[in-house]
Amino acid sequence: MVAAGGLRINDLQCDGDDVYWIEGRPDELGRCEVVRYRNGRLEDMLGAPFSARNSVHEYGGGALLAVEGTVYFSNAPDRRLYSIAPGDRPQPLTPDIGDVRYADFVLDAEHERLIAVVEDHHRRPAANDIRAISLHHGTSTSLGHGYDFYATPRLSPDATQLAWLSWNQPNMPWDGTQLWLAGIAADGSLVDARQIAGGQRESIFQPSWSPQGVLHFCSDRTGWWNLYRRDGDSDSDVAVAPMEAECGKPMFVLGLATYAFCPDGRIALTACRNGIWEVGLVDVQSGQVTWLDLPYTSTGHIDAHGDAVVLTAGGPRDPMSVVRVELQSGAHHTLRRSTDVVVDASVLSVPRAVTLPGHEGATTHAFLYPPHNEAVVAEPGSLPLLLVHAHGGPTSAASTALNLEVQFWTSRGFTFLDVNYGGSTGYGREYRDRLYGNLGVVDVGDCVAAARHLAQQKEVDPERLSIQGGSAGGYIVLCAMTFHDVFDVGAIYFGIADWEAFDAETHKFEARYNDYLIGPSPEQRDLYYQRSPIHFIDRVRGAIILYQGLDDPIVPPNQSEMMFEALRARGLPCAYIAYPGEQHGFRQSANIQRSLEAQLYFFSKILGFELAEPVEPVEIVNLDSAAVGR
Repeated sequence: MVAAGGLRINDLQCDGDDVYWIEGRPDELGRCEVVRYRNGRLEDMLGAPFSARNSVHEYGGGALLAVEGTVYFSNAPDRRLYSIAPGDRPQPLTPDIGDVRYADFVLDAEHERLIAVVEDHHRRPAANDIRAISLHHGTSTSLGHGYDFYATPRLSPDATQLAWLSWNQPNMPWDGTQLWLAGIAADGSLVDARQIAGGQRESIFQPSWSPQGVLHFCSDRTGWWNLYRRDGDSDSDVAVAPMEAECGKPMFVLGLATYAFCPDGRIALTACRNGIWEVGLVDVQSGQVTWLDLPYTSTGHIDAHGDAVVLTAGGPRDPMSVVRVELQSGAHHTLRRSTDVVVDASVLSVPRAVTLPGHEGATTHAFLYPPHNEAVVAEPGSLPLLLVHAHGGPTSAASTALNLEVQFWTSRGFTFLDVNYGGSTGYGREYRDRLYGNLGVVDVGDCVAAARHLAQQKEVDPERLSIQGGSAGGYIVLCAMTFHDVFDVGAIYFGIADWEAFDAETHKFEARYNDYLIGPSPEQRDLYYQRSPIHFIDRVRGAIILYQGLDDPIVPPNQSEMMFEALRARGLPCAYIAYPGEQHGFRQSANIQRSLEAQLYFFSKILGFELAEPVEPVEIVNLDSAAVGR
């Protein structure tokens, strides 16, 4: 159910009364289809072998644009841009010139072109810029270059101005970005480009133009990503709806949208307080926000058309879905669910937000899912097993939308603790900045302290504690198993074991990420060594299972391979599963299923519990050296 039901819904947008989005489909080996909702019907626009996905910054995003019935998309297999006219099949726009990637496009009809973020991998490191791409012959012209990264080119309604974001290493987009504004000359070139907001320590997110031609954007200048509008007469910024809440997100992927302009003049806005997302309507004149009464606590993309707002949203009882909300009545209905699986109330675990002691007594945040399965009666006096989850990023956040993988564990007797450790988004910039200089310390310390607290409070079995995580979360698991004696078993998905090796091989987008999280390299080389678990194998306690996609461009396979060989040589119980064709995050249903079952099998052997269903065994090296429980 988990494997088949995990559609990834991205890049939602409205085109008149039609709604478009991209679906990543595990049962089609992760292929990404453009879906159109029209008059109550769903329609696939592409068909195999086309797949609407790009890998700009490796994470992609912004792979779709729909304008007046014509769809433009980036095609993953050949990396070219395509267009689909009404009633036609996809036609290539750009030539087949190798590894050149396109994202985050906008139509400039006046000059018969798309304006896009482009990443050219013919150079090393890859070159990023903003280009104009002719709709007639696919040739491209650079409009802006010289910065390490670009995002969100947005054209004014009268096609006379272009706004965009840029930033340089070592900044990530949530550290600091620059908002630029330029005029567009008759020949399509940019004139009088100037920076109007942002900087080294101010993060700008989602510049957008209102239908009246007023530029809006989110800035975290107050410590919270809030919405502003640019007053063109005074060249100043006006806070539209100031609040102690996050109205922006970390821009790992392109094309994100947390607000949209409604035809009646209001702004539909999503905002996060303490990890919970809400949807509101902003009166632009007064700044007053009317919060909608919706069952959703997690939101993704948002757009507006006619008398409705359309967004991706989910909640504890609802998976991430495409949802339409009527502006007048507030009524809402679902256009598409990310899964058709309905979890029966008898096995549904609903989370509660908790604050727990974190690293060195600081407060950390988490969502706690208690074990729940009415068909099973716990043994008298027994305590549930604990599974701590460390999300990736690390500048990301746990979602409270219904997640079948979480329910997989809670229905089998685990308490599932989804930790928003220091560095996570959704709690303001100060909380996000807790991780600066403290990667592998604060994040790991928060997860360890939270687990200890639950064990001390007798909410979970203190003798059988487990932890899992992927990417940066996988690194947290490695550190927890290496530098702390708390967890008995850990599951690591494409985790990082050696920071020096990682920084030497990883992609451009994150190549200097650690300058802030650990320290500048090579000046702080000793810290990179101290924060790398691979150098301290003699301190590892417990058992570890590792997973890796062999085509992962972000965390190279050698990170998992070197850790597995070191654990094997040390005589620790361990297992390693590698998947050809998988990248950063598993997209194929068979591999998703195998990963879950293998982890359950591995945990059962280490923690000493019987499985309720047959599971294909996993080859566990050094299993005889494992102590069941602690």
